[in-house]
Amino acid sequence: MKARDLRDLNVEELTAKLKEVGEELFNLQFQHSTAQLDNTGRLAHARKDLARLKTVLREKTGRTW
Repeated sequence: MKARDLRDLNVEELTAKLKEVGEELFNLQFQHSTAQLDNTGRLAHARKDLARLKTVLREKTGRTW
């Protein structure tokens, strides 16, 4: 996901995506800790997506997380 595309979404959609990506990251970390995760690159991708979402939300609302 690109920051450019995220900036087109409204705050409610961004918040929903933030929750979704947070849950995905949690599940990936759980799979990694139990040695069930094959592609560990997905962890880094999910962390970066989460950071992008938080950055765009902060730009729009001025709110910190």
